[in-house]
Amino acid sequence: MSAVVLETRQLSVRYGKMEAVRSASIRLRAGEIVTVIGPNGAGKSSLLNAIMGALPSNGQADGEVLYEARDIGHHAVEQRLGKGLALVPEKRELFTSMSVEDNLLLGAYRRRRRGRSHREALDSVYAIFPRLRERRGQLAGTMSGGERQMVAIGRALMSDPKVLMLDEPSLGLAPRVMAEVFHVIARLRDSGVATLLIEQNSRAALQVADYGYVLEVGDVTLEGPAAELAHHPRVIEAYLGARH
Repeated sequence: MSAVVLETRQLSVRYGKMEAVRSASIRLRAGEIVTVIGPNGAGKSSLLNAIMGALPSNGQADGEVLYEARDIGHHAVEQRLGKGLALVPEKRELFTSMSVEDNLLLGAYRRRRRGRSHREALDSVYAIFPRLRERRGQLAGTMSGGERQMVAIGRALMSDPKVLMLDEPSLGLAPRVMAEVFHVIARLRDSGVATLLIEQNSRAALQVADYGYVLEVGDVTLEGPAAELAHHPRVIEAYLGARH
């Protein structure tokens, strides 16, 4: 079994008096896809931001965030990025007036610090997303929603992460494009990257994931192998519907 690369222990997130996440304990292993599903407002994005150290000024996190068995809870975002964590935020946050390739190169910060060539990383991203190679000179702001998501994921992969965190990657995508993005996520297993997937499309998330957690109103209420969660009566009733 692969080593645990990321773990939270009793992680809580507060915004003033409002508690968004309560004592959440999750873990990821190398090459594993772990999903956190739940309704809007459950605290899923707050959980990701706390792991990345990217909470807003009024946010406070308590508990432990362990990366390769070391507590990184006191580290700034840049330090966590340098260690091998990467986050693709819900809004993607691309530089729309820059080309696809220039957006990708912005993600090579960690690789450049380690003296590694960004050309190899670009070729790797283009192999995953051939469409981006074709459109590498196109302005990111002129691309479709699915293509922008590919750029956002590609930019994160440019940093050579050990942990990739994805916040609602299917948001606003057509079903065909969403299926393409999830196919890419599944292929990340082969690279050894640990993927933490926050997703409201529970059906798609559980199909691609190895393990899952259900987060409801800040609490982890269920966890287990994704295939088992997909057949759990509570999950079917609340998140999957009668088609399952």
